[in-house]
Amino acid sequence: MSVTAQTGQRDGTDRRAGADDGREAIARRLITGSVKRSYEPIVDLDWDSAPVPGRYFLPPGALSLVGTELWNQMTVEQRIELSRQEMANILSVGIWFENLLNRTLLARLMSADPAAAATHYALTEMGDECRHMVMFGRAIEWSGARPYRMVLADRIVMTLLPHVLRGSLLWVAALIGEEIFDALQREMLEDPELQPLISRLMQVHVAEEARHIGFARDGIMRRKPIRGRWETFVAGHGHALAGVMLRRLFTNPAMYRRAGLDGRATARSARANPHFQDAQVRGFASLAAFLEEAGLMSRVARYGWRRGGFLR
Repeated sequence: MSVTAQTGQRDGTDRRAGADDGREAIARRLITGSVKRSYEPIVDLDWDSAPVPGRYFLPPGALSLVGTELWNQMTVEQRIELSRQEMANILSVGIWFENLLNRTLLARLMSADPAAAATHYALTEMGDECRHMVMFGRAIEWSGARPYRMVLADRIVMTLLPHVLRGSLLWVAALIGEEIFDALQREMLEDPELQPLISRLMQVHVAEEARHIGFARDGIMRRKPIRGRWETFVAGHGHALAGVMLRRLFTNPAMYRRAGLDGRATARSARANPHFQDAQVRGFASLAAFLEEAGLMSRVARYGWRRGGFLR
């Protein structure tokens, strides 16, 4: 082997070692942050309180129909009921995504170093996600709504995904499931028309998701200088359909039917609503910029997010 080849090999090894050392330091810092600022939703939220009459379960400005002709024809009571159903739908989707993330991380931990700080933080994050799923389920129950179930096709996809999410694609998927929701929640949680318990739920979720988002972003950026062409191709193209899927989930016809509306017609109206599209774009803006910086926003992926209404 030539001196140049040997040097290149040593440089690659050094880069990997440096990335691993940095990852461990980030994991230890996040574990410390988790000890100092974590919540127990079962006791930190006032589940014995009743919903406040006249308050929304999602802010009216964040609802998918605001600004449409149908919205203008609805009474305040109908709008509040729509907010209850949209909240139950979004929290149900959140449960599905956090379930997916936990199952994927568990699969990876079968071959991970059990003594590594990164492994310990992954376990810590999974504990957070389990509490979030309980919190979301309790909030749906508290509101008087019912959870929304995945259709068969979605269940099949969610069952298969943990087997294919690896490397950078895993962290891209984690960010899609966390960062878009996080951005929208930050806009909502201080709204004076929002139910106090839902506002508190969002505060808890935003505080803990900030650590999860930081860990996922760090994982992507540390792999950027060492990932191969195939990993870059898969991670850059693998999220192409995510925008279309999220738009469909956010405008679930079932939630409109439960609110007393025509499910399919109302879903079409919501998807064409400029106000709803603006909210989608705002929610995705930070993640879109990050994926561009990381070199993981391919032309195909950009087209998919545009079709879903998350990019102009």
